Amino acid sequence: MKTAISLPDDLFQAAELQAKRTRKSRSQLYCDALSEYLSRHAPDEVTEAMNRALEQIPEHRDPFVSAATHRTLEHTEW
Repeated sequence: MKTAISLPDDLFQAAELQAKRTRKSRSQLYCDALSEYLSRHAPDEVTEAMNRALEQIPEHRDPFVSAATHRTLEHTEW
């Protein structure tokens, strides 16, 4: 899909330079940048991915690790 956007001149020039450095088209650079931005700013998707990864870890509890984790979390400011 084609779209038109407005960018500050300095951002446009920096993007042009980056596209040349990485040998990407302007469209590909903007597509990659927007994809990365969206993946970093979609907390629900990140949480879901982390939950899927955690589901694959076998569940066995080491008493030492559990105690150490508990002590660490007690002193961590959330």
